[in-house]
Amino acid sequence: MGDRHNPKIEASANVGKDPEDWVSGDDPMTPAQASYLKTLAEQADDPEAYAGLSKAEASKRIGALREKLGL
Repeated sequence: MGDRHNPKIEASANVGKDPEDWVSGDDPMTPAQASYLKTLAEQADDPEAYAGLSKAEASKRIGALREKLGL
């Protein structure tokens, strides 16, 4: 039983993975990413920060805006 595939454990192992290494990093950003990025962009007074990004680009932009805002 210990050798069974457990996607929850594997997913949590990928949390720290660089967005450049994501298999789906070139896919369009998710609706959740778009919503959060829009909120952060408005708070940072950077309304163009969330237009037309991939998942990986959105993740990096979210990180940069969170850092800029001290979150």
